[in-house]
Amino acid sequence: MENSYLNFKNIAAVAALGLAVWTGTAFVARGQAAEKKYKDQGEYDIYNEVTKDIVGNNFAKAITDLDTWKQKYPDSDYKDNRAVLFVQAYYGAKQFSKAVDAAGDLMSKDLDATFSDPKTGPGDVVKVLFNTSLAIQQTPTPTPEELAVGQKAASKLLEYNRKPEGVSDADWANARTQLQAAAKQALLSIAVLPGAQAMAKTPPDCATAETVYTKALQDYPDKSFISYNLGRALNCLARSKPDRATEVGPKAIYEFVRAAAIDPSLGGTTDPKKISDYADSAYTTYHGSNEGLDQLKQQAKGAALPPAGFTIETAAAVATRKQNEFQQQYPQLAMWLGIKAQLADPNNGTQYFESQLKNAQVPKLKGTVLEGKPACRSKELLVAVPPPDQQGTPAAEITLKLDAPLTGKPEAGEIQWEGVPSAFSQSPFMLTMDTEKAKIEGLKSTACAAAPSKAAPKKGTTKKK
Repeated sequence: MENSYLNFKNIAAVAALGLAVWTGTAFVARGQAAEKKYKDQGEYDIYNEVTKDIVGNNFAKAITDLDTWKQKYPDSDYKDNRAVLFVQAYYGAKQFSKAVDAAGDLMSKDLDATFSDPKTGPGDVVKVLFNTSLAIQQTPTPTPEELAVGQKAASKLLEYNRKPEGVSDADWANARTQLQAAAKQALLSIAVLPGAQAMAKTPPDCATAETVYTKALQDYPDKSFISYNLGRALNCLARSKPDRATEVGPKAIYEFVRAAAIDPSLGGTTDPKKISDYADSAYTTYHGSNEGLDQLKQQAKGAALPPAGFTIETAAAVATRKQNEFQQQYPQLAMWLGIKAQLADPNNGTQYFESQLKNAQVPKLKGTVLEGKPACRSKELLVAVPPPDQQGTPAAEITLKLDAPLTGKPEAGEIQWEGVPSAFSQSPFMLTMDTEKAKIEGLKSTACAAAPSKAAPKKGTTKKK
């Protein structure tokens, strides 16, 4: 999902205002004040045609007439004014790259000194800065030189505060506010445009895009669309350079999560639910669960870029860590679960028992006695090995065959034992182990109830034969 965040509707509105505030293209009267002169009537006539073309929005003809003026009068006293008209005409004709190029020479000059007339000079300056700022954003593949011209124009426009004579303070303040908004939009677009160009290449230039978007995000930390596109660039880098995946992958997720946390609509350009769902999915897929996601959202809200050394545990790393923690906390249970998993394998379980487990001494295990067989003076114990979070009654998994019967009835409870596997059934699952009664730890028993005695015959009676 791409987002260049170029909102030309707002720009067009400001453009209309800008051209309305400074309507005059004529500079006949000021020619004398500035000691400028037309070479002859022919030059004036050409200029007059250009004026009519631009006022009538006939920009293609304006370009033709401007070219004629430039060819016939290359050293005109009004060549700087002509350059302004070139910028306007090219922009109006949607020849945006040429509009930027036409502004190039002007950007190297002191514009206020070049256009010094207090009534019309500020208007000329604003026209060239404003149109150049708009044109660079709509140039499909601007060169580095064109980007530099556009950035210079937008920067000058942002700071420009020379009010034309005859314009009220209120009108100037209103116009300046809107022109500054256009300048800021242009600077933002210029900041991210090389990143979009890098990602549009075949194959994408992921490294350049990462550099561009990182710098842009440092300059515009409140723009969620930059965070999102930086995430895309980092994802691209992780795919193209697998050796860096564990480094840049978590950073990509951080930026997706940040974009969703601060503005999932990416500046009102997309469905916020899609961005939020994508960010959540990217995290849970990588991490294996949403554990820690809320904390990451809070962290990402507070910083545009992740801290040095930032990482997110992969699902595999989480599983390994939890397995290690489990083994440390429940070593005997972990050992049994490993044995049980191999025994339960439908393809290799029986072979594993016969080749590796049968008649081998197994280290001490821990389980829960469920019942004895027979119930009193038991010769066998049915044992379960339940996990810590077992709900309900566990099922017997191991039969302990004792070397001697118990003297009483075994009580349900936890025991430890050592034994030697002697038999195995996969369905129903049951491992039989031979063990010595004396080596069972924690086994408790109660005395067996005495068998009812037979009543003695009464005196004076004899048994019937």
